[in-house]
Amino acid sequence: MITMKDIVREGHPSLTRSAAVVEVPLSKDDKQLLEDMMQFLKNSQDEEIAEKYELRAGVGIAAPQLGIEKQIIAIHFEDIDGKLYSMGLVNPKIISHSVEQSYLSSGEGCLSVDRPVEGYVPRHARITIKATDINDQPVKLRLKGYPAIVFQHEIDHINGIMFFDRINTEDPFNIPENSSPIQ
Repeated sequence: MITMKDIVREGHPSLTRSAAVVEVPLSKDDKQLLEDMMQFLKNSQDEEIAEKYELRAGVGIAAPQLGIEKQIIAIHFEDIDGKLYSMGLVNPKIISHSVEQSYLSSGEGCLSVDRPVEGYVPRHARITIKATDINDQPVKLRLKGYPAIVFQHEIDHINGIMFFDRINTEDPFNIPENSSPIQ
C-alpha cells in the first residue's frame, strides 16, 4: 500500500527530469504500480483510511512522485457535474489544446509539496490526450475545465515540471491573458 512516506518531496531528482516511455503491452510490475497508485488515490479520499494512515487527499499522482521515472499517471475524482474520472494511464500526451487558458482560482497543490504555494497556474482550458490504459488499450480523451487542469498537472510531472514552475514569479496572482477561472 502506498502511503505518504512513499511520495518524494520537492527537490527530489525524479520530479525535475523527463520520465521514460513505458513499454506496451504493460509488464506485470507496471500494471501493479498503476493499481497501487489508483488505490492510493481512493484511500486518500476515504476519511477513515486517510486518517488511519495519515494520507493527504489527492486527485492525481504520477510515478515520478514515487521516485519512479516512468510515464505513468493515475487520476481519481468527480467533476462538479458528478462525472467520475478514475483511470490509470501510461505515456499520456497532449496532442492538441486550446489557445484559451484557465486556472484554479484557489491555486494548485501537490502531494510532493509540503508548503503552501500561492499564485495562479495558467493551463490550457481544453486539451485532447492520447494514452494507453491499464488494459493496453489506446485512449483518447477530450477534457475541459477542472479535469483538463488535473490531467495537465499530472502530465507535467512526467515531464519534470512542477506546478509552481508555471506561476508568474513577478506577479503570482497575475490573471493569465485570455483565461477564465475555474472555481
